[in-house]
Amino acid sequence: MEQKKFEAMLILLVPQVISIITEKHKCDELTATRQFYESKLYSLLEQEETKLWHLSAAALFELYDEEVRTGSITFPEEA
Repeated sequence: MEQKKFEAMLILLVPQVISIITEKHKCDELTATRQFYESKLYSLLEQEETKLWHLSAAALFELYDEEVRTGSITFPEEA
């Protein structure tokens, strides 16, 4: 995928994940944004070759939530 399309995908996907974080973790958008951007999951999501951008916002939230709760991420087979 060319870089501009990949960046556009992230621009659409990341706010959806942050919205779910604010709802499920009962925090404000600024806190959710900071926490997500500082996560291992986000650093992996930024790398196109991981193919994590193929996942839905809900699936990405589940991975993020697992990272927050356990400190690790169990990647689905389709990622």
